[in-house]
Amino acid sequence: MKASPLDPDSIRAAGRRIAPHIRRTPVIEVDGADFGVASVRLVFKLEFLQHAGSFKTRGAFNSLLTRDIPPVGVVAASGGNHGAAVAYAAMRTRHPATIFVPSVASLAKIEQIRGYGARLEIAGERYNDALLASEKWLAQSGAAPIHAYDQYETLQGQATVGVELEEQAPKLDALLVAVGGGGLIGGIAAWYAGRVPVIGVEPEAAPTLTRALEAGEPVDAPAGGIAADSLAPKRVGALMFPLAQKHVARTVLVTDDAIREAQRALWKTLRIVAEPGGAAALAALISGAWQPERGSTVGVLLCGANTTAVEFK
Repeated sequence: MKASPLDPDSIRAAGRRIAPHIRRTPVIEVDGADFGVASVRLVFKLEFLQHAGSFKTRGAFNSLLTRDIPPVGVVAASGGNHGAAVAYAAMRTRHPATIFVPSVASLAKIEQIRGYGARLEIAGERYNDALLASEKWLAQSGAAPIHAYDQYETLQGQATVGVELEEQAPKLDALLVAVGGGGLIGGIAAWYAGRVPVIGVEPEAAPTLTRALEAGEPVDAPAGGIAADSLAPKRVGALMFPLAQKHVARTVLVTDDAIREAQRALWKTLRIVAEPGGAAALAALISGAWQPERGSTVGVLLCGANTTAVEFK
């Protein structure tokens, strides 16, 4: 019987494949009281320390290392982090890369993409605009597409975050993960397969997975808010959605103000600079949008740090 693209063996194989090219990011355990959550231990997975500043580098390398890449190289659409990851991975594997981003992409991410030597195109205001432009260029160029979330190679790569985290913190009672297109939470949910409750955290202004779960299928959702460059696609991926239905315990929504407060708390307490999307998972805790059981150990994935901010007041 042929293995599933997202069964444990396939995910472990992806981990071995990308291991020489990525960082095994650390975890840090802290008292929840430091973040206003009493009688809870928090385990932060510091994935923002990954090459190119986010978890996206895992999926980018897994795609580049498993597919035949034509001379014209690869093309990707991104709110910024995926584009930076693909640009970095393409630079390291010596392939050309063309990256389409919307105007909402942060300057930090745009500068990263250019710094890694990719060709950058700014198309439209939101991620879906950039995706449509990339698909048009793909049809003309014959480049290999690397989708930000709706591709098995991407999901496999992102799932390796879960593999690492379970090795580093094997006794979590719950895990909070920010949701954009769903590549990260889909891969992680596939790995844990219900062994740990995985909680999806979305901005109120971009409730893509929440709307999809309510509708029973991926549907269009608003795409705004402070984290629009990382957590606001038009809809979640078709490949991740069955995984979310089966293995994501629930989703919660957080306000932009809560995300800002999470950024400030990370800076004040740990001197961690997180972009809005990278701090969204913590926002669910400190705002009370999701409340853990007393005495529990909760994993919090800090997934990105690509921002120009150096201080939070």
